[in-house]
Amino acid sequence: MALALLSWAVGTAWAQLPSITLKDLSGRPVKTDTLSNGGKPFIVDFFATWCKPCNRELDAIAEVYDDWREETGVRIFAVSIDQAHNTSKVKPLVDSHNWDYDVLLDPNGDFKQALGVQMIPFVLICDGQGNIVYKHNGYTDGAETELLNVLRTLTNP
Repeated sequence: MALALLSWAVGTAWAQLPSITLKDLSGRPVKTDTLSNGGKPFIVDFFATWCKPCNRELDAIAEVYDDWREETGVRIFAVSIDQAHNTSKVKPLVDSHNWDYDVLLDPNGDFKQALGVQMIPFVLICDGQGNIVYKHNGYTDGAETELLNVLRTLTNP
């Protein structure tokens, strides 16, 4: 059953990313509709500094990220939804956890709203052409295994 659902989720592209301008941790603008990974899949993971499940999820992925990159070539964009007055806490959190992700800031929640994100953590996977093929919200220990299974399906059809 899970494999059938996985096949359906991967085989059914929902949409492309909307065009919203965010900033990276250096303050450079990044247009979300241009996020890509050279034809390989990528993950967009919404988090906040105050969200404990988000931090657990990103920590769990960080432990296996090098292996994932080697196997699937995946790239992760971690999108902070911290409000403007809290964005100064994002870089210290990322640095203290040694997260090797591309981190973007969505202080007004424009990207989050455009995608209809209701709760975090919220993860979506895009295929090599930028189509959203998988969405998931919430986090339980071990849920990162499901993400890897989707990535494997995308890179080893």
